[in-house]
Amino acid sequence: MSARNAFYAQSGGVTAVINATACGVIETARKYPNKIASVYAGQNGIIGALTENMVDTNKESASSIAALMHTPGGAFGSARYKLKGFEENRAEYERLIEVFKAHDIGYFFYNGGNDSMDTAHKVSQISKKMGFPVTCLGVPKTVDNDLPVTDCCPGFGSVAKYVAVSTQEAAMDVASMAETSTKVFVLEVMGRHAGWIAAAGGLAGKEPGDAPHIILFPEIAFKKREFLKKVRQCVNDYGYCVIVVSEGAAFANGKFLAEAGTRDAFGHAQLGGVAPVVANMVRESLGYKFHYAIADYLQRSARHIASDTDVKQAYAVGKAAVQYALQGKTAVMPVIKRLSDKPYRWKIESAPLGRIANKEKMLPRRYITKDGFGITEACRRYLEPLIKGENYPPYINGLPKVAKLKNKLVKPLLGTKFVV
Repeated sequence: MSARNAFYAQSGGVTAVINATACGVIETARKYPNKIASVYAGQNGIIGALTENMVDTNKESASSIAALMHTPGGAFGSARYKLKGFEENRAEYERLIEVFKAHDIGYFFYNGGNDSMDTAHKVSQISKKMGFPVTCLGVPKTVDNDLPVTDCCPGFGSVAKYVAVSTQEAAMDVASMAETSTKVFVLEVMGRHAGWIAAAGGLAGKEPGDAPHIILFPEIAFKKREFLKKVRQCVNDYGYCVIVVSEGAAFANGKFLAEAGTRDAFGHAQLGGVAPVVANMVRESLGYKFHYAIADYLQRSARHIASDTDVKQAYAVGKAAVQYALQGKTAVMPVIKRLSDKPYRWKIESAPLGRIANKEKMLPRRYITKDGFGITEACRRYLEPLIKGENYPPYINGLPKVAKLKNKLVKPLLGTKFVV
């Protein structure tokens, strides 16, 4: 059987190491030219397939692909675009298969989170129904660390490291000025429903009284009175209070503290800044001077401080996805299985997409202290190995060197345009 092409796409919010996964996919595919002729990368994710805008990665040099290992962002462009169910949105799936047929694409690697795993699963099923079976692999990526089955998600270890380091550094700044200036500092981090990133801030505190003094998790209903009481106690005891708050912190009725009332492309509630909401609550009730910071894109793009563990795992899932595809596995995702904490050991296995798609893994209650404001030793044991090790990019004139791709598009073969 002659070699067929593969389609790779990045989906949703990018991470500091998603391009390391792309590198793993492309470099591994190049080792099997008799089976995979070329890897076509979607320009702006799955939209690149629908619009027939695909980058021919065979036109990129080996050194350019290798440089993806230390390049943040999404090298080919990502997109927040969800394919609905087949019956609701038949035209998009038919178009996808039409493009795959025209370009002899036999492999589909979808690098994303919960919604992306659902899409990969649907494509694997629908391609069979439409008489053009495609080997479909989900490839894990999400800073939120909320994909089930896998021990952790590529992208999380690096954002966790960034948040832990930032919390420690900012806390030292506040502590040094608290006597005459800022008493309360609030750091807002990502995490809509799962508090993994917020929990990572807790790694900065090693002794009783160390910052962060309060963590606000999505899993714990926010109670204003208890929160303010804790803030006052920390300022009285330590002279200052550092708070890490997840963007998804919510009241008992499920309403987000910072819900803006709008929706994103996936239908999720659009969240505004929760940090100023919390900070103003403190000012109005307690009168303390405050400062706040919103980590936002900085936390997920900080390749300069990426976790070595995370970089290696990101590459490994990309490599494994190709290997599984060539073994004939479809509708699966490479997952990370933890073998031990100390020393930290792990391996890659495969899991069915049906067990992963549209499911979220929350922070376990046993990882949160009884009062709901901190992390337990069990949580620390889980998190610490994921932020360990440095994997610095090369630097030129003081700035990190990044990949510069040609991003040459494959010649369109279909006469029709598709509007998304």
